[in-house]
Amino acid sequence: MKNGNADMTILIVAGDPSGDLHGSHLARQLKTNGARVAAVGGPHLRQEADEFLEDLASLAITGFWEPAAKAGFLLRLGLRLKRFMQEQRPAALVCIDYYGFNRWVLALAKAANIPAYYFISPQVWASRAGRINTLKRLVRKMLVIFPFEEQLYRTAGVPCAFVGHPLLDLIPEPPKKPDLKTPFTIGLLPGSRSSEVSRHLPVFLEAFRALQQTFPGSRALIFASPHLPDSAYSAVAGSAELVREAGYTRRAGLDLAISSSGTATLENALLGVPMVVVYKMSWLTYAVARAIIRVHHISMVNILADRRLVPELIQNEATPQRVAEAARALLEDPNRYARLRQDLLALRRVLGEPGASRRAAQEILSFREKKAPDA
Repeated sequence: MKNGNADMTILIVAGDPSGDLHGSHLARQLKTNGARVAAVGGPHLRQEADEFLEDLASLAITGFWEPAAKAGFLLRLGLRLKRFMQEQRPAALVCIDYYGFNRWVLALAKAANIPAYYFISPQVWASRAGRINTLKRLVRKMLVIFPFEEQLYRTAGVPCAFVGHPLLDLIPEPPKKPDLKTPFTIGLLPGSRSSEVSRHLPVFLEAFRALQQTFPGSRALIFASPHLPDSAYSAVAGSAELVREAGYTRRAGLDLAISSSGTATLENALLGVPMVVVYKMSWLTYAVARAIIRVHHISMVNILADRRLVPELIQNEATPQRVAEAARALLEDPNRYARLRQDLLALRRVLGEPGASRRAAQEILSFREKKAPDA
């Protein structure tokens, strides 16, 4: 067991790869301040936690239907966390995104009179706004990473602090790039889950082959998820290089990215990489999503800018031809390309200052000066 104060255990619960990554940095900050960390997460939290309870993040249980298939596992994990809270009495619970499961964990903490914090809010501004009322009842404080979220929660009467975006600690401002010229290096980012890769990668590869006809000699780099084996990218078939990197060195050198919607789009923006954003899902999931989603954009880049900075192609619009056309329009117009790059880099200023995990840890450990509220 690693070092830590057993009387000041913080329980962290993260359920997806990005939550696992950001949770590991939070865990490190909590331990620096004398806390002991127990965690549910993935490989990053496994490395940082003093006590690792379960690998939930690597299972990639998402969407509307996948949780039902894993209901037995999730039920057992929930009961295990209930026993942990009753027997170990952690000083605080920190949930990271992953609302579907974490809502249950928050209720368990409330019943056990354990103060709960939420680091990285679920996207209540995109769909199912009624979740705010549940969070108001169960959470001591929301620790949000987008500035518009703070006002949303404060208006609803939920204690909230904007701590900045944790990606600012991982992605320094990139140096100035040389002028755009052929041949191009194009990144393909099909997603972090096997279902996303199987839907997106064939489209991305065919779009890239079309771009090669216009820009001979251009090459493609496929950025692989650390949670998926090489076999998940079998469609590559030698037409592109598979890249696995812990940082962002090679991605920063891209001329353009064709990217699945998700955290990757914000990473691209902070690197100043122009992109075309694509997302395809099962038709049943798409029908449900259309009924509940309330925002006009799917990529965080466009949501933060409150306008369509980068092209978005969703569902039946996401054909190889349409993707190639959108990418070609950027690469053939140096002025538009340069403006987009500057607009993307400007988003960094919207996201606060580096140090999100440190500030979140300070908020969480503030319980040492405050008496926990009655159940």
